[in-house]
Amino acid sequence: MPYQEIPSSLNRLSQDVIGLAIKVHKNLGPGLLESSYRECLFYEIAKAGYFVEKEKALPLFYETIKLDAGYRIDIHVEKEMIIEIKAVESLTDVHTAQLLTYMKLSENRLGLLINFNVTLLKNGIKRLVL
Repeated sequence: MPYQEIPSSLNRLSQDVIGLAIKVHKNLGPGLLESSYRECLFYEIAKAGYFVEKEKALPLFYETIKLDAGYRIDIHVEKEMIIEIKAVESLTDVHTAQLLTYMKLSENRLGLLINFNVTLLKNGIKRLVL
């Protein structure tokens, strides 16, 4: 598939969500469980008027069968962007690979990997585009 630029609406969506994540981080700080950040970010995104789902099941298709392999998208916004929440010492290649896999399986081109366990949230955000 040839490279296509991300629509400006998706860029705006990711900017808005990053702003909301920063708001959550400023209020809670680092050191909590991923579930705490997921719930608060979900709340803020919904409050901002976006269609948002959390813990959304993501099936795996293998040949002709659909498997429930237990994959769950932390937060899915406007059915176009996946957010994977972490609260770890540092992001690793495995975290990136996980988000990329979810993006491919869901056919979403935009994803945010957000690690809330940092002093300054901008250092814990990774934006991925397929």
